[in-house]
Amino acid sequence: MSRIRSKDTGPEKKVRSLLHQMGYRFRIHVKSLPGQPDIVLPKYKKIIFVHGCFWHLHKGCRDGTIPKTQHKKWKTKLEQNVERDKTHTKQLRGKGWKVIVVWECEAEKKIDKVERKLSRFLGQ
Repeated sequence: MSRIRSKDTGPEKKVRSLLHQMGYRFRIHVKSLPGQPDIVLPKYKKIIFVHGCFWHLHKGCRDGTIPKTQHKKWKTKLEQNVERDKTHTKQLRGKGWKVIVVWECEAEKKIDKVERKLSRFLGQ
């Protein structure tokens, strides 16, 4: 578990590369914002979180399930992550930011879907 990264993950790099190809410039991991968002587009007042399916319990995803071993421990930990995500999103929206989540499974397998999702979100 110590080798699992919280920043600059593979899916995050793919989304950043895609945004760059689309012509957008952005900031990453802005510490002054709640939740330290993965990608911030200050010009558009928009934020993109790239969430891992396991760590953020992606509903309907094969990887978004709680392990059977040490179930109680993992359930508590992962549900706290989900609650923290909701709190950060609410705080950001309260400050006037628009927020979207790109899931790890989307970035890994459905990059064309991610491109359409980002285009709609960013108003192209």
